[in-house]
Amino acid sequence: MTRLLFFFLLLAVPFQLVKAQQNVHPQSAQYEWPSDPKVKQKLDKWQDQKFGMIIHWGLYAVPGMIESWALCSEDWIERDSTQSYDDFKKWYWGLSKDFNPVRFNPEQWAKAGKDAGMKYLVFTTKHHDGFCMFDTKQTDFSIAQGPFKNNPRADVAKYVFDAFRKQDFMIGAYFSKPDWHSEYYWWPKYATPDRNNNYDIRKNPWRWNQFKQYTYNQIRELTHNYGSIDILWLDGGWVRPLETVNEEVRSWGAAIPAWSQDIDMPKIASMARDAQPGLLIVDRTVHGPYENYQTPEQKIPEKQLDHPWESCMTLGNAWGYVPNDQYKSASQVIHSMIEIVSKGGSLLLGVGPGADGTIPSEAIKRLEEIGKWTSVNGKAIYNTRITQEYKDENTWFTQSKDGKTRFAMVCLKEGVTLPKEISWRGNIPRKGSQMFFIETGSKVKWSTDGNSVKVILPKSVKATPALAFSFEVS
Repeated sequence: MTRLLFFFLLLAVPFQLVKAQQNVHPQSAQYEWPSDPKVKQKLDKWQDQKFGMIIHWGLYAVPGMIESWALCSEDWIERDSTQSYDDFKKWYWGLSKDFNPVRFNPEQWAKAGKDAGMKYLVFTTKHHDGFCMFDTKQTDFSIAQGPFKNNPRADVAKYVFDAFRKQDFMIGAYFSKPDWHSEYYWWPKYATPDRNNNYDIRKNPWRWNQFKQYTYNQIRELTHNYGSIDILWLDGGWVRPLETVNEEVRSWGAAIPAWSQDIDMPKIASMARDAQPGLLIVDRTVHGPYENYQTPEQKIPEKQLDHPWESCMTLGNAWGYVPNDQYKSASQVIHSMIEIVSKGGSLLLGVGPGADGTIPSEAIKRLEEIGKWTSVNGKAIYNTRITQEYKDENTWFTQSKDGKTRFAMVCLKEGVTLPKEISWRGNIPRKGSQMFFIETGSKVKWSTDGNSVKVILPKSVKATPALAFSFEVS
């Protein structure tokens, strides 16, 4: 009865955490372009994709709570006040005995992503709680060692990656640098006051070196044993060399230790790229040679950026599975995607499968609705690059990689009657050229007064989140 009561108390926690989580990973203010030609080539390919799926799936799916953050003792974390912290940790770690996703269906996930128009995957192989969604040899704390271990698909990451490769996705492995389950990160000798390691590395170098080797070994497993990997997406930016700690990191609110949490990224990157030439490494919020693209979380930059980036945002209110989550409408997602792409980024949309191994039907439905738009308007999204004039009120602009074709996307408010004509300023088509309504490929009539463009909409146009047009410019 106590366990059941605690479960229902937890259901109220995720939505209280969402707002706070938006400040967990502030964005880097600097960017350094890679020098490796193979990384540059892979980065250019990734910039063509524009729309990806990030999947958070782990122990937290069992009670339906937001990832593993409740394990962290910081003042923004909400927990049941009637239970001690030690009892909570024991309960949480014990979820490994309950996690048995007998309906695990990565093919469903991959199909849903494909139907939505997504082109790349980032799968959570390990979150901060340390529970591994792959068959690691470094710890028994994994999906492959619990009640699911006798299932033919117990090495979950392998089958997720395989399913998405069959749908032609670029493959990304999310990996948490901090590991709160590891005795080499959170030493049981001491309390765990915040997200950082809980001992002085300077006084205990052996223990930190053990953690560094543990991290190296796990990333080696992922990059050597799971086929072709395009992206190594590293989370937990507070694990970083001391010299890279800046005001952005200090704004997180957690105490910043006086010592460096350096895990030797040059060594890790060299090893990983020996196995995966051109591998994109996304060491989130740690600017420098191993943050090959930036990842603002749950927000869109105010202005256009001229370097690679993605906004990672949730489809619902939570990254992982939460019962009765409230999902964004297809129009909301599409409008965000249009703004992001016009500003030079990609949209990485978060979806969380339940403890049974399937994505909730409501989320599947929303992804299908998004796909109805991307399937006929993708020309204005995929393989595009930024333009200098990228916005006029609710109209956003991109262009083809060769710069010969311009695209205009007009975002329409939900429930508003379609107008007979639309207009925008700037991005004037070349005189005498043709304009096309991308959804149907049909020509549309347009005129200009020299500063603005007026477009007469075809009578066949139906209600849609956004109208997309293509044309040549002078």
